[in-house]
Amino acid sequence: MTLLRVIIAAAAFGALLPNPSYAGQSAIEVTPTTATPGATVVLSGKGLGSFKSVQFNKVTFAGLPALIQRWESDLVEVKVPMKATTGPVEVFVGKKKLAAGTFTVVAPKIDAITPTEAERGTLLTITGQHFGATAGARDPNTMFGVNDVVIGGVVVRPRRWKDDKIEVEIPTNAVSGDVVVRLASSDPLPDGSCCAPVEYVKSNAVSLALVPSVRVDPMSGPAGTKVVLFGQGFGATKGPDDAVLIGGSPATVAQWKDDVIVVHVPLGAETGPLVLKNQGRQRALGTFTVHVPKAASITPTSAPIGTLLKIHGEHFGFYSESGATPYSFMDFNKGDNRVEIGGVQAVIYRWHDDRIDVWVPFSAKSGPVRIYRSASKPKADGSCCEERGEVMTEAGEFTLVTPVIESYDPKSAGLDALVTIKGKGFGTFLKTAEHTELGLSQKAYKRRLDVEINEPDSGSTVVSNVSRTEVLFNGAAALVQSWTDTEIVVKVPHRNLYGIGKRGAFFDDLATGPLVVRRGSWDVLPDGTCCSPKQWLTLEAGQFTIEAKGLPDDSYWKNNRPDASTSQ
Repeated sequence: MTLLRVIIAAAAFGALLPNPSYAGQSAIEVTPTTATPGATVVLSGKGLGSFKSVQFNKVTFAGLPALIQRWESDLVEVKVPMKATTGPVEVFVGKKKLAAGTFTVVAPKIDAITPTEAERGTLLTITGQHFGATAGARDPNTMFGVNDVVIGGVVVRPRRWKDDKIEVEIPTNAVSGDVVVRLASSDPLPDGSCCAPVEYVKSNAVSLALVPSVRVDPMSGPAGTKVVLFGQGFGATKGPDDAVLIGGSPATVAQWKDDVIVVHVPLGAETGPLVLKNQGRQRALGTFTVHVPKAASITPTSAPIGTLLKIHGEHFGFYSESGATPYSFMDFNKGDNRVEIGGVQAVIYRWHDDRIDVWVPFSAKSGPVRIYRSASKPKADGSCCEERGEVMTEAGEFTLVTPVIESYDPKSAGLDALVTIKGKGFGTFLKTAEHTELGLSQKAYKRRLDVEINEPDSGSTVVSNVSRTEVLFNGAAALVQSWTDTEIVVKVPHRNLYGIGKRGAFFDDLATGPLVVRRGSWDVLPDGTCCSPKQWLTLEAGQFTIEAKGLPDDSYWKNNRPDASTSQ
């Protein structure tokens, strides 16, 4: 009986002693002490020994084995198991068991996403807690699964990843649905080796609504600018409450289809948000900048009719954008866009946003050069138009010059001789010529009888009509050698001595006749379209005689094959 008491007492005393597995161990520090499944945890301390095998060396989280990444005598790296729970961390080295303290397992949590409604391609910001410190695929320790974000069932790789914030770009194949953050597991196989199939710890789900992408072109321009919205789901027709607002002002709707909307910047619009009101919802599509056209200079400031007047500046917009089609070239509707010189409408040659070129019309007058852009204000339902108006820009003053011939020399000469005409206001020489017109070439090629040598009602004198700045010797155009505002030099033509004609009509006596300088131009028709027949400003210098000099030698015709008469 006494012996039994001694044994029981000894056993009770032994129960009060420390566990021999932990006896004499140094402290092991766990970093971090809180993390999500799949996170990398570092255990540092002494006495960890060397790594021999996954059966000999183990680390457990609340009893679940962790995947070992690195093992040294004073440092061990492991992955938190997928199904780990808060509890003790223990290190096993052979039969020795070392305690590493308590580890807290947390799950990822989304607090908010921004925006909650977005287009595909938009950058989505996810804020929350416990996303981890790495960015999935960029983590060198994650070999079989990566942390990611799922949007509407589509897996998305992040652009930036922090423990409390993730940024991703919404892919083009995403659909409306839930946004979920997934953290990939890194667990060992039952025998401790790498690696078990990847699993994911998922965060709470937050709903994201995706709306069709809308492309707006352009996002700046003056009043009257055509603005096109390309997208999907606008509706086959415009609803009573549908609208496009520019800086708070309703734009004039020219076309509304399910995939395209065409509007025009209204009169009085100001820079501000471009907003689409469609099917009871409002979407801001960016900031539209309303420009005011400004002219910097005109060149030249004085010239005769037919001159190309160049206007430099900014924000002139484009010429033919008053139509209802998405592309200006489809309907080429210029509206009332125009340039006036002294109150007379000029002929538009080129109209760019920073430059406008016009031909000075035949009926032009000295006076201000003004640029007009047509615009409107819509009715209450958005259709055209409650008010029509124009934005006028002053470009400068233009002086119309009338050419004057003061002298010419010589008064007679042979073929190819140079004749100098002096005066003032001749303007510049225009290289553009009407003889390049396709219709004229086709008629001449087919030898049609309706090809005219002369202009209608020109009588029996030959009058050419192929250019807009020319010198005529008795109706036949001369080759221009130089042309300045005060002097013109031309060559005496050949055709006058050879004769000019066609089938049924021939002019063989054209040696003597008037020497004429003339400039041609047109006028815009009363309905605003181009153009009236070409009209001429004609100046006669005087009579000129083409002498029979410089003609080819008779042998040119009589012996055109000199090699045939050789004695060889």
